[in-house]
Order: sequence, then C-alpha cells, then structure tokens
Amino acid sequence: MKIQDFKKLNFPDSPGIYIFKGENNNILYIGRATSLKDRVLSYFSKDLIQTRGLLLVDMVIKSLNIEYIQTDSVLEAIILESNEIKKHQPYFNTKEKDNKSYNFIVITKEDFPRIIIARGRTLDKLNEKELKFKIKYQFGPYPQGTLLRDALKIIRKIFPFRDEKAGLKHQESFYRSLGLSPDTDSIESKNEYKKTIRNLVLFFEGKKVQLINTLEKEMNEYAIKQEFEKAKKVRNTIYALNHIHDVSLIKSEIQTNSSGFRIEAYDIAHMSGKNTVGVMTVMLDNEIKKAEYRKFKVINDKNNDIDALKEILSRRLKHSEWKLPNLIVIDGGQAQINIANKIFENIPIVSVVKNDAHKPDHILGDEKIINIHIKSILLANSEAHRFAISYHKRLRNNSFLE
Repeated sequence: MKIQDFKKLNFPDSPGIYIFKGENNNILYIGRATSLKDRVLSYFSKDLIQTRGLLLVDMVIKSLNIEYIQTDSVLEAIILESNEIKKHQPYFNTKEKDNKSYNFIVITKEDFPRIIIARGRTLDKLNEKELKFKIKYQFGPYPQGTLLRDALKIIRKIFPFRDEKAGLKHQESFYRSLGLSPDTDSIESKNEYKKTIRNLVLFFEGKKVQLINTLEKEMNEYAIKQEFEKAKKVRNTIYALNHIHDVSLIKSEIQTNSSGFRIEAYDIAHMSGKNTVGVMTVMLDNEIKKAEYRKFKVINDKNNDIDALKEILSRRLKHSEWKLPNLIVIDGGQAQINIANKIFENIPIVSVVKNDAHKPDHILGDEKIINIHIKSILLANSEAHRFAISYHKRLRNNSFLE
C-alpha cells in the first residue's frame, strides 16, 4: 500500500485502533493510536526501517487496505487493541513479539481478589501453590508495560481494587485512605467488592455499553430503595466512565511513539570469576542515552560469561516498565547469540566478535540490520565494555579495601 492510497481513506484525528489487511481481507497487524491519522501516516515515512524495523516494513508492503475503529479515549483503545489481537492473532503482531514477552492483567482467585500485571512467561508461576492464590481471570496481551501501568492507575480511580502489594498493612491502609482500595472488614464490603470485580471484568472485555447499562440498573434499584448515597456513588462511576481523563496516557503514547529505534548493548566483566558484573547501555536513534544505562551485580558469581549473560538478560526482561529494544548487541560469539535468542524471542540480536587484542573483528547477525546500524552497534558495544570495566573496577577496589 502507498501513501496516496492511505490519504484517500480520511482517517480521523482521534483515538482508536487501526487494522492493516492483506490479500483475502486477511488481518496482518493491529495497532493503537492517540491520533489514528498521525499514527498510521507514520508507517509511510522514509525512515520507517530505522524507527520500526524490517518486519513492519514488510507488513506495510504486503498491506492492501487499512481499517479503523474509533474509541472515546486512549484507555479504551488500549483495551480494544488487546482484545482484537487476542481474537485475531495477526501474523505481524505475534511475529513482532511473542505472547511470553507481552504483559497480561491477572485477577486472582481470592475472597478479595488482587489485580496484578504479569508477563506471559511468568503466568504459570502465578499458579504455584506457594503463592497461595490462583488466577481467576486473565486479560491481554498488552504490548507496553509502562502504558498498561498508567492505564490501571486511571481504572483504579473509577473502580478501587487491591493490587499485588495488598496484604502489607501500611500499603493497603495508605491506598484505602486515598479511596483506591476497598475496605475488607465486613461482609457488605465483600459483596460490594464482588460488584467491583464484575465491573472490571466487563471493562477489560471491552463491554463498556453493557457495563454502563448494568450500572444504570443498579443505580435505579438503589434509588427505589431510597439508598441515595449508594445511588449517587454509582452515578459518579457512570460519569467517570463517560468522561475518562487519560492525559497521562496521551503523553505516554506520544513519548513511546516518538522514541524511535532503541538499541541495548550488554557486556560482562570480572577477574577470574570474581566480582562479576553485567551492564546495559542504550542508544536511541543513534544517540547515547546514559540516563538509561543499568548495572547488574551478577548473583551467580562464577567464571562463566554465558551464564552471567543469561542472568542479566533474564533480570532485564523482568522490568516491564522499560521499553523493549528494537535491537540487542552483545559481546561474544554464536553461543552468546543462542542464549540471548532464548530469552529475547523475536528481537534481532547481533554479537561483536573481538580479536586477540580485544578489538572488533566482525559482527554476527542479520547482515541487513548490521549494514544499516553498524556505527551504532560498534559504539553501543564500546560503551557497554567501558561501562562494565568501570563498574567492575569499582567493586574490585571496594573488595580490596575491605
């Protein structure tokens, strides 16, 4: 599909989801936008390969039509996108990132259920006996962890719920004082909270119309019983649902979509297996982002670079609040690439192979990606090596002084 074809479609400047379709009306990709017009237009920019990668360039080339569904808010677009991806499993969505890397909303099976964010790869662990609860409802996938957390903050103001930290007395009493967590001390509270969970399920299923109808019926029943305070509370909830203020999501969406091509580079440093450390350096659109560098003190401190790399990559992946990279750069050979591919599925990985003088000799990985980003790859790798050595020396000196 070409930009001239897109302009004829007259996409609106409003929130919603967009659907790229190919031959036989087959759905190729589903995405979400604050402005449908601006977001879809970005797929026809000249620098798409640098900002989004080869995979989505292929998707645009194969697309024959683009459809959209408008929503009243960005929050509802996030919910709708998730439900549509789950329903249709578009090839380029699942190819871009597998379900194990996506985020999911979990509602636990308890008297006062908790709402928890979990990655696909950790969902099975949540059902383990030692955690003392099981999953009752599961919603997702949601592509971006940071945006999802911001969305839940808005939802929590409409439907106060218990989160993963519930049970910590100081934490729960604090949120209860803000009206963001329910009172758990009475049977009436338990019954009211059941209604809250029902409402949350309807909302996460994208059934806003049915949810509002249910609430209106409930409000009228309270009014007939002359329970006017309860009726007023439900009325306020209906108003909040019809006037969702998601400015924070709009800001986050703009920031995410303007962030460009992200490269993360990793390196390990140690001396004979002692004081082993790992680091992550970041480049965004060919610029170093030192504020996003991260250090990892390796827990399994032994003379094994591959095990150390596996540990820090696994720990990094647990941070759903960090945007996932478009490209990963590691130091080493094919063994390092193999271990990284097992952790970061469907994210391109390249490895810088060094000579005896520890200078770059050649790069393993996708040749097209290497040719496009070779300068950034080498700079990111160099920064990771420098940062790792610096961190290791500091730990080593501290150990020596002790």
